[in-house]
Amino acid sequence: MTSTAPSVDRLVESYRRDGFVHVAGLLELDEVGRFREAAEAVAMRVAPMTGYRGNPFTQLVNVWRQDETLGALTRHSAIGALAERLAGTRLRLWHDQLLIKQPEVSTPTEFHLDAPYWPHRGASRWITAWIALVDVPVERGCLTFIPGSHRADSFTAVDLEDPTALMNAVPELRWQPRVTVPLRAGDLTFHHGVTAHAATPNLTDVPRIAHAVIFMDDGTRFSGARHVVTDPLGLEAGDALDGELFPRIAAG
Repeated sequence: MTSTAPSVDRLVESYRRDGFVHVAGLLELDEVGRFREAAEAVAMRVAPMTGYRGNPFTQLVNVWRQDETLGALTRHSAIGALAERLAGTRLRLWHDQLLIKQPEVSTPTEFHLDAPYWPHRGASRWITAWIALVDVPVERGCLTFIPGSHRADSFTAVDLEDPTALMNAVPELRWQPRVTVPLRAGDLTFHHGVTAHAATPNLTDVPRIAHAVIFMDDGTRFSGARHVVTDPLGLEAGDALDGELFPRIAAG
């Protein structure tokens, strides 16, 4: 970050107030190019998650275990250290994912919360680093957040392709202000696991390529619910989500 960047203390204050924060230029452009090329290559060989009715995004999960270059991005020490400062607790990697909104054919990602989809027990400070690997103006599908929604009592998993689902489940959110955050390549946002957020379709002719790194509280345990990350692991409810599959990122 340049000398004009906000201090870490100001980023922490903003994140804890609003449930999200924008960090400009954390990655150098040469780094961004290397990670983008790796993402494009991975998207050609790794099977995406399926199950969506439309085409909100191409979603590739746990790419850090399948590509050395993207693994370096997921385990980027500056990103992990800042995530811990923002969250105010020790964190572990839950999983990463490439999220690619295909040009001209993608559908909206409607307002939703992330954490209710996850099979976690004993977690409350989840935080996602959402890293732009291309420029993401509004018309390419940048994120829109509802500030302060992470402090609401709501904790519900909704259909992220249904534009009415979250607002019907949590009606007070319908009237809250919304903040849209366009990003330059190398920028990122951090958002809390229960901050309401959405994204438009990609209306441009360039794929929107984002790499998301999702952290959970150190000490999180498995709830027993189904999830693509934990289904193959043979875990029992109450087992710790730790070890080499869920590593500490910012050690210390």
